Amino acid sequence: MKSALRRALVRTAPAAVLLLAVTACSNDSPHGASPFTPPSSSAGRQETPASAIPSGSDRNTPMDIRVTLDGRPVDATLNDSPAARDLASLLPLTLDLEDFHGTERIGYPPRKLSTAGAPEPTAPRAGDLAYYAPWGNLALFYRGGPAASADLLVLGHIDADTDQLAGADRITIEAAS
Repeated sequence: MKSALRRALVRTAPAAVLLLAVTACSNDSPHGASPFTPPSSSAGRQETPASAIPSGSDRNTPMDIRVTLDGRPVDATLNDSPAARDLASLLPLTLDLEDFHGTERIGYPPRKLSTAGAPEPTAPRAGDLAYYAPWGNLALFYRGGPAASADLLVLGHIDADTDQLAGADRITIEAAS
């Protein structure tokens, strides 16, 4: 009898493990994250309800912001995408910047931004302020960036020369008065 039970367990164990793994990795938990989700991936992300997503024409309405790079003011605007509005909700914001791939300066806001209702991807160009969703970082491009990607959301533009952008160690972004 013991050997029959053991054979039955051996035959059903792989299916039970698979069922357990699928259940553990599903997003049906009360908190919306599986136990295997890294803490920084979706924790703290605030999604924008579909009813609050602007139409395509509304996304191009710029929002003026005050930006200083290493203490020097520069002209800048944010677009009206949900991610840009979410960034605006964090202002004022000061970030230390580091170089990334000889193309951009990056810094990390205190939490990830909403990516709901993101506009169509565009390739970043020099002066663009963008958000890279997988890492949760802001990117200030001082050279043209990679091809358009759904993971990289252009949030606005900073009007500064490429040398100032490339050498920036600190950015402060504030709401325009």
